[in-house]
Amino acid sequence: MLAAYLGWTLDAFDFFIMIFVFDDVAKTFGVGLTTASFAITLTLLMRCFGALIFGRLADRYGRRPIMMFNILCFSGLELLSGLAPTLISFMILRALFGIAMGGEWGVGSSLTMETIPAKWRGWVSGLLQAGYPSGYLLATLAYGILGPYVGWRGLFIVGAIPALLVVYIRRNVPESPDWHARQSQPRLPIMEILRRHAGLTIYAVILMTAFNFFSHGTQDIYPKAFLKVQHGFSHDTITVIALVYNVGAILGGLTFGSISQIIGRRKAIVTAAVLSLPVIPLWAFSSSPWVLGLGAFLMQFMVQGAWGVIPAHLNELSPGAIRGTFPGFVYQLGNFLASYNATLQTAIGARYHHDYSYALAGVAGVVAVVIALLVGFGVENRDLKMGTEAGYRSIPAD
Repeated sequence: MLAAYLGWTLDAFDFFIMIFVFDDVAKTFGVGLTTASFAITLTLLMRCFGALIFGRLADRYGRRPIMMFNILCFSGLELLSGLAPTLISFMILRALFGIAMGGEWGVGSSLTMETIPAKWRGWVSGLLQAGYPSGYLLATLAYGILGPYVGWRGLFIVGAIPALLVVYIRRNVPESPDWHARQSQPRLPIMEILRRHAGLTIYAVILMTAFNFFSHGTQDIYPKAFLKVQHGFSHDTITVIALVYNVGAILGGLTFGSISQIIGRRKAIVTAAVLSLPVIPLWAFSSSPWVLGLGAFLMQFMVQGAWGVIPAHLNELSPGAIRGTFPGFVYQLGNFLASYNATLQTAIGARYHHDYSYALAGVAGVVAVVIALLVGFGVENRDLKMGTEAGYRSIPAD
């Protein structure tokens, strides 16, 4: 649990540094905000390839060694991003970082869900997904405290620190008992498994496309384009608001993840999505930093509340033979399809003279309704037995 949480936290930390500095990157390379924001789009685009590559490796060679390799990859690429001499090299490195980032969530969540008791899945799901806003919060602190002194390049260099997590995983984390048990079973080609579960796969990809519009549509341009460019808030004000809404995101994921163990995955997600709708006016159309901070706290509480159920929900729906691949791949393929969000929202804002309120509200409102409908009429498999619950033995770490 700790390794998977920290892995996703530090992965998200490396990603979210970019949303705080893309205006500085634009100035360094002499381009506009929309061009610089394409680095975010590239990262999101490439994550589905990483989920497939690292997921297949995890199904073949084990969750634990591939998770360590994955962390080393995204940490190294973050470091190189800070040293990029040109815009082209920077964009290439952000695309490669997207591949590395795309692998961590699926491998870490399958390792955890296959190991813990079923009765823990709800709140552990919320904990794992809380790693995402936890990483955002760390990026906010780094931006607020270190940013003025080290610049955007220095922040990317700090992003190499997650490589140290590999030492902890190597010494303390056991391999998934579910993966060990499946090594004696016949292997089917992944396309054959996906063909047998074609309906589930299509549904999961559409669902995760909506979910990724929900998260990135409420996060990616909020601090710099909305709070800084539109409202003209200071560095310190933006930092405080970002800290506040990331605390809300962490609490939301833990709350709704735990609730899902009682009322079910679908009801918990639908409740969070629907409750985000009345928050939109407060979050996107206020002018006071105090009111915007409150709105942002409530919005991220609901957005990440819905997301807090996803690690358990996708792993429970996944075909067991490809659980290292399926959850992460459909999640990141949804990211691929939603990857244009930041560029779309900044372009809409530019058309309205740098007023981003309608771009934010439009995306959040539409996808909240779509998620409520997709999940409300969907399926869940909360009582599935995995790992030790299914009688498999855990293999200790070296």
